[in-house]
Amino acid sequence: MAWAYDLVCMKKEQLARRLAKESHISQGAAADEVDRILNNLLQRVRKGQPASLPGLGTFRPGGDRDFQFEREVAPSSRAGKSKKASR
Repeated sequence: MAWAYDLVCMKKEQLARRLAKESHISQGAAADEVDRILNNLLQRVRKGQPASLPGLGTFRPGGDRDFQFEREVAPSSRAGKSKKASR
């Protein structure tokens, strides 16, 4: 899931465009889906519950209207493999 780290620097519109292309849905439907996911994430954090985005990390509730983000770390065993070893 190497592409996931590209998503960290994407704006919402770019993310929706990429979702539309990869999922073969309209850009409008993709934008709605991105909005739904982000709203659900925000609701969980506001309720004091952690919310994770697989491949990226977890949002954890902090103080008043604050949160912490814990980025997932790629397993070190995978980082040292050569291309031949991964085939």
